[in-house]
Parts: sequence; structure tokens; C-alpha cells
Amino acid sequence: MSHILAIDQGTTSSRAIVFDSALGVVASAQEEFTQHFPQSGWVEHAPADLWDTVLRSCRAALAKAGLTAGHLAGIGITNQRETTLLWDRATGAPLYNAIVWQDRRTAAICERLKAEGFEAEVTQKTGLLLDPYFSGTKLAWLLDHVEGARARARAGEILFGTVDSYLIWRLTGGRVHATDATNAARTMLYNIRNGGWDAEICARLDIPMGLLPQVHDCAADFGMTDAGLLGAAVPILGVAGDQQAATIGQACFAPGMLKSTYGTGCFALLNTGTTPVVSQNRLLTTIAYQFDGQPTYALEGSIFIAGAVVQWLRDGMGLIASAAQTQPLAERADPGQELYLVPAFTGLGAPHWDAQARGAIFGLTRNSGPAEFARAALESVGFQTRDLLDAMRADWADAGAQAVLRVDGGMSASDWTMQFLADIIEAPVDRPAVVETTALGVAWLAGMRAGVCPDQAGFAANWALERRFLPQMDAGTRARRVAGWQDAVTRTLTR
Repeated sequence: MSHILAIDQGTTSSRAIVFDSALGVVASAQEEFTQHFPQSGWVEHAPADLWDTVLRSCRAALAKAGLTAGHLAGIGITNQRETTLLWDRATGAPLYNAIVWQDRRTAAICERLKAEGFEAEVTQKTGLLLDPYFSGTKLAWLLDHVEGARARARAGEILFGTVDSYLIWRLTGGRVHATDATNAARTMLYNIRNGGWDAEICARLDIPMGLLPQVHDCAADFGMTDAGLLGAAVPILGVAGDQQAATIGQACFAPGMLKSTYGTGCFALLNTGTTPVVSQNRLLTTIAYQFDGQPTYALEGSIFIAGAVVQWLRDGMGLIASAAQTQPLAERADPGQELYLVPAFTGLGAPHWDAQARGAIFGLTRNSGPAEFARAALESVGFQTRDLLDAMRADWADAGAQAVLRVDGGMSASDWTMQFLADIIEAPVDRPAVVETTALGVAWLAGMRAGVCPDQAGFAANWALERRFLPQMDAGTRARRVAGWQDAVTRTLTR
């Protein structure tokens, strides 16, 4: 029992990775699932797709590793955050599709609550802004629009959860309704200062508190899996939302350490220690991780569209057949054309938080083609990251954002993109030897809890660098490009 199974349930696919006690990858399996867009700005997942792809991936990864559930010391779960589900307490049947974190259907609710002066209370208690991104207004929408849902909620017949809670519920055969502090902190219903669900916010949104899961540390006992699912009962010992799991996997345990993950979206987290830093630049104050009841806080900047812009080039525009074609295209782009793609397909996140903004591209000429589009798409990730780091530096004198940025996620594999990132933020960018840091983070949580993996200091000491990208762009070019980006964003904003 020296292996760990990490479940990484993401926005576009579910993965399962088997790690050994040294946190080396033994085997993995991954399965994509369908994205549903019932209306403009709406994004949904079928709960059955989330569960089925997770279960099949777990079984496939174990089979590839030549192991059984009996070899597992524990399971770690990481998940797309803020995505909201409601299900029947007795049967586990979902009441509606999962409303995905990208979904903007509750923008009008958020605007009404802002107009009523409610955002200051939300920010003070939760560290978040009033935005459709978070789970609270998604849950309120479900209770309002699913027939009978609110009455059933008051009667205690249904349950709410983010994806981690739903998976825990399904894995334990409906015996455990729980989440961890990092996922709770993203619901807009959890007070990150006193560590509990907030009765006043729930009352304002008319959310019965009996719907809400129990909140644990990131490394804790989340129950045993049903023996019939994997062949034996296995303890679930680690849970963290995907960006916090990546922060843990990058060993960003010291205040001032910073990581940025490039998946569907881009998320930069800056460890600020045991004191929450209140942003003056519309960043989020959140929980990075929690051990022994003590939260460690972070400033977070959330970009809604990062890797998804490459998917758009492939699926929406038909300019590429695979993501791997993007870098060679960008390298062939005409250096005389400076296109700026603002990928506000589902609004703009930090530091702008404009839910009504939509994507735009500036600088088009008659000669603009697929190569220039590809370069602008990749560059948009670097420009957006710079916006986040500038806000972090302004918020916290000890930010250390000038020192080094640790990166991970699918887009971090692109040398071209990471070099542009280093150039435009004017700071070193470190890519680790293990880029699967999200799964690695929860594997370590579970393994540490099970006693088969090293403690925090030992885990941090094992972090290894694969490549460092140093800035090469001259100051004049950088200033011109940043000014061009800022002008493009200004033209896109609706506020």
C-alpha cells in the first residue's frame, strides 16, 4: 500500500494518475467529455460525464500500472473550482447539469447585488468579488429555476457541492458530503476569516445552509470509497481545488512565492502567509491551503481564457488541427504585424472583472492570417499574466513577483509561449521537471496523510527545475507592446 491515486477532474477532461511513494508517475489515463453551451455565455457539463470519465480513468490508470486498489495507500482529488451541482440526497441523481465556472448567466444577479451595496460585505468575508464566476449565485439560480428545488432544499432532500464534493459523495456511496477549505473558499458563501459558512450571505441569496457540505483541511479523512468501484475500499485523504493543488505541487509554501497555471484558464497565486491581504486592485483573497485548522492565504488573479484560446483556434476558427501546430505557426508570423487578441469570450477576469466584455482582435491588416492569429493568441496569455503581476505588486509590498514565476499546466510546455511570458513580465520563468503539479499536489496531500510521502519540508526540497526562461526583449519593445495591449483591453471593456 505504497501508491497514491490522484484524480484530476478538469474543465475539459478527467485524468487519473498513479504515483509511487517517491511521487513518481507510474501510469495515467485521461478522457475528454462534451462541453454544453445552451445559450451565449452559458457553459454546462453533464454530471454523468464527470463521474463516468473519472471512474473509467481511475480503473484504466490502475490497469496500466498493473496494480489493484489494494496497492493504494490513499486517493487525492483535485477539481475544476466553482462549478456547481445539485443532487438528490437519497438517490444521488442530479437535478440539473453542472453550471461551469466559466458560465456568465448570473451576471444580472451580481449587478443587482452590487447596486444594493452588497459587494463590500462579500469581499470582506470571502475575499471574493460579486461575479458570476463563483458558486454562490450559480446555486441561487438553480434553486430559482429548477422546479421544486428551493422547497426540496428547505426540506433537506437535496445537496449542493462543487465537483470535489460530488465525487466524494459518489465515491463513498453517498456516505460523505464534504469539501475542503480551498474549494469552500471559492463558493462566495464561506467566511475565510472565521472558517465557516456565512449565514448572512446565505440568507441574502436565500440558500438553505443544510445544502452545504462539511469543510475539512486539505489533508484529512474524507471517507472510504465503496469497495465495488475499484475492487477494494480506499481512503480519500487529500482534496484541493485545482489552482491550490498546483500551488502545493509547486511547493510554494513560503510567503512571496508565486505560481501560474496555464490550463483552460490561467491562474496566478501568490502566497501571503497566515494573514489575508486585501486587494486594492480587484484581485481575490483566497485560501492557498489549510493544515491543522490553520489557513495559509494567497492573492489570486484569475484569467478565464488561456489554453481555451488555442481550443478556439482549433474548434471555433478551424485554423489548426491540433494544439501542437500553434507554436510553429506563431514562429512564422510576420514580425511587422502586431495583432492583439483580447480573449474575453466569457468576460474578462482579474483585474478588470467585466462580465459583459466579449472577445476582440485589433491590428488586423489585409495580410493577417493564421500565423498572426496564432501568435496573438499565445501572446494574450503573457499579456494577461503581466496584468495580474502588476496588480499583485501594487497590492503587497512583499509580493516578490519580480523574483521568479513558477509555471505549470499544458501551455507551459510551449517554449515559445514561456519565453514570451518571461520577456513581457520582465522576470525569470521557472518550469519544473514535473509539470503535472495539480495532480502532484493532491497526491502529496494524500500520501503525506497516509504516512508514505515526506513532510512539507521534504516535499519542497525535492522540487526540481527543468528549465528557466530569462527575459530577452529590449525595454523599448516591451513598453510598446504593453501599451498596445492596454489600449486593446481598454477598447474591449464595457465599463
